[in-house]
Amino acid sequence: MSDVAAIERFVKQFKTLKTEVAKAIIGQDEAVTQILISIFSGGHSLLIGVPGLAKTLMVNTIAQALGLDFKRIQFTPDLMPSDILGSEILDEDRHFKFIKGPIFANIILADEINRTPPKTQAALLEAMQERAVTVAGHHYKLDLPYFVLATQNPIEQEGTYPLPEAQLDRFMFAINLDYPSFEEEVQVVKSTTNDIQPKVNALFSAKEIVDFQHLIRRIPVADNVVEYAVSMVGKTRPNSDAAPDLVKAYIDWGAGPRASQNLILAAKTHAAISGKFSPDIENVQAVAHSILRHRIIKNYKAEAEGVSEEQIIKSLF
Repeated sequence: MSDVAAIERFVKQFKTLKTEVAKAIIGQDEAVTQILISIFSGGHSLLIGVPGLAKTLMVNTIAQALGLDFKRIQFTPDLMPSDILGSEILDEDRHFKFIKGPIFANIILADEINRTPPKTQAALLEAMQERAVTVAGHHYKLDLPYFVLATQNPIEQEGTYPLPEAQLDRFMFAINLDYPSFEEEVQVVKSTTNDIQPKVNALFSAKEIVDFQHLIRRIPVADNVVEYAVSMVGKTRPNSDAAPDLVKAYIDWGAGPRASQNLILAAKTHAAISGKFSPDIENVQAVAHSILRHRIIKNYKAEAEGVSEEQIIKSLF
């Protein structure tokens, strides 16, 4: 199949996928789209929202609709790396045998990732970056496709460990989940207080998703779009000559080269789901907020004056 025909097929399957997910998830359309963009781009996502906004249900439903193996890890302060990776045990013949941990799945829901100490968060880093884990000197490759979708509660900060910048940078998207609208909340209450369980059908296979990821990487990008993405990321760095006044006044540290790579990859996927064969500047702008939000570090002045990341990112367009 030619790449053009494959993109057209991808557009159709993506629409069907959104409809399938909507059986269980009411509203949150933008958040679902961004999670799916990160999956087809091969990136990880961090979902930030208060309790009860169906973050876990959203990830579970998406995993079912994609036909992927899904595991949930509830992060707690006493969680150890071996609880995630697995450990070696002595079997009845006195041989060491490796029992795989929950990290061996296609989609990992890392629930309340900021509740666990750095040692356990570090166990995720190799899996996120290398798609492999090392346990007791043995190197294990993880099955592809592989995604970590982590959730973080922004309000209750007691007993939490803020994620280090190097780990945040490995999440392609930081997605803010807002409260549903009045109409959506009415629908949510109606659909969750009856006895009908919506059945979500698997529409993809793991191989198809990997094929679509390769297809998206093959999408050509014009030089001016790449230069636009790189210059946008460059403007987030306060010591850069190109940085706008808002950045110089309110930002301590800007985004690194991984942000530029992710902007282009996500723009390719954003273009593909719209049926375009090459991304333009509008596609880069459409994904910029979620990609840059967690990569710029505001200073005290920005916090004191109530300047949001959104305002700062908008000034880069």
